Amino acid sequence: MDSLANDAERVEKLRETISRFPKAPGVYLMKDAKGRVLYVGKAKDLRARVSSYFQDSADLLSTRGPDIARMAAMVTDIAFIECDTEVDALLQENRLIKDIQPPHNAQLKDDKTYPYLEITTRDHFPGVYVTRKPRISGTKLYGPFISVTALRDAVNALQKVFKYRTCELAIHEDDPKRRFFRPCLLYSIKRCTAPCADRISREDYRRDINRLKRFMASKRSVVLREMQREMQAAAEALAFEEAARIRDRIKAIQKLSLSGDGSEDWQPEVFYADPRRGLARLAEVLSLEQSPRIVEGIDIANLQGEESVGSLVCFIDGKPLKSGYRRYRIKTVEGQDDYAMIREVVRRRYRRAAEGEELYPDVILIDGGLGQLHAALEACAEAFVQPPMVVSLAKREEEIYTQARQRPIRLPRNDPGLRLLQQVRDEAHRFAQHYHHILRSKRQFDEDIKAGRRPPRSRKKGRQRKAHDGIVTSESIHVETGDESSSTDGPSGGERSDRSARGESAADPHPPEDTQVHPPDEVQVHPPDDMGEC
Repeated sequence: MDSLANDAERVEKLRETISRFPKAPGVYLMKDAKGRVLYVGKAKDLRARVSSYFQDSADLLSTRGPDIARMAAMVTDIAFIECDTEVDALLQENRLIKDIQPPHNAQLKDDKTYPYLEITTRDHFPGVYVTRKPRISGTKLYGPFISVTALRDAVNALQKVFKYRTCELAIHEDDPKRRFFRPCLLYSIKRCTAPCADRISREDYRRDINRLKRFMASKRSVVLREMQREMQAAAEALAFEEAARIRDRIKAIQKLSLSGDGSEDWQPEVFYADPRRGLARLAEVLSLEQSPRIVEGIDIANLQGEESVGSLVCFIDGKPLKSGYRRYRIKTVEGQDDYAMIREVVRRRYRRAAEGEELYPDVILIDGGLGQLHAALEACAEAFVQPPMVVSLAKREEEIYTQARQRPIRLPRNDPGLRLLQQVRDEAHRFAQHYHHILRSKRQFDEDIKAGRRPPRSRKKGRQRKAHDGIVTSESIHVETGDESSSTDGPSGGERSDRSARGESAADPHPPEDTQVHPPDEVQVHPPDDMGEC
């Protein structure tokens, strides 16, 4: 009887939360009592979609299956991210599922990415391709697109108009053998102008490619109107099969609008770059004497000035060093002042370097723009030391601000140096957000206990279980430490078992905020402990 009452109270609380959701496109994240994300979904109307899970008339078992029905019974909180369009929501959902790997999402958890339309602008005769792995440089990209089938259909339809090549041949303008080359079938059916066989000049072919690029950047209305006239003429001539083919091409071209913005809907796994190339490129861009080895990234996370935290991540030779990670709970700043928080984190992190007890990293990266960079430099100036190379990376425009230049540095999106900085910046952001959510969950948990909305944690039960079983289980660890979140930053279950077998302690990956590990203000993240607050 009590369980039914508690479940009714849970559902009613969720309905109250959902009633404040916007009636707009977005992504929703369903969480359990420990704050773990169980499921990520997208919606054209967030309020209508999420409320459908918790209506009295909803039969999730028959409509969504047993897995979703079990998941809905475990949900205690729901968060959302509002998006501008439904396409943005779809791309955001894909990104979150790949990053979080929720247990109840069956799709989009693989390494497959959304495709791009690629034009090889550096070639003498540019080719047009559908790809999930764009070339590193020398290309013009459009997308990502949400449907590879629709994109391929659109490329085939547009090829009849712009007559570009889709082959992988290396064609050079000054190759005298071209005029002896036999063109493929696409030339015979008038879908390619055969630059491979010297049937078109470089200037005329470039003119067609430029028309295609203008078309992709426009609303495509002129081409669509022309195709609609062709479809109507074919229908009037009773050529219904031809009219149907033209209709399908029109639909394929219209689906080109279902694409994201390449500058905002970033797919990091698509643009992976060798860290060594990224470091070498950073040395060139930042005018360093040699390639940097140690890069540290700093970010701030807060919600309207509450539960404000800072994070620091460390990359050595382009790879993350988890034992160099730090997290900081902001102590001296009241309200929402990101600049002051940046100054505090920089002072606390590098005070030993300023005193000559540690070495500075080669590059310090601040997540933000020019204001965040100036805040970090002010903190260094207070210590009367000359800091190393300090830069900031602004979102959206991805501009790099440095202490040595008045204007920001703008690099191509696929530049290996920019990719490396983005990786450091995104990891610092993830680490800061993770700690911020831990503190928010802990505060909400304590408030719920005080309000009598859930029972307090039973420490005695955890100790009795350990004494009875003779082993340390994941549940008993949770009870003993008071941890309320799981993380991939700590050791795996197998590693914990190996430690237990050797008689070593299984370190808690996220100790509560009142846990202090030596030294109190600078705590190691993995050895000796996997996470610590500074």
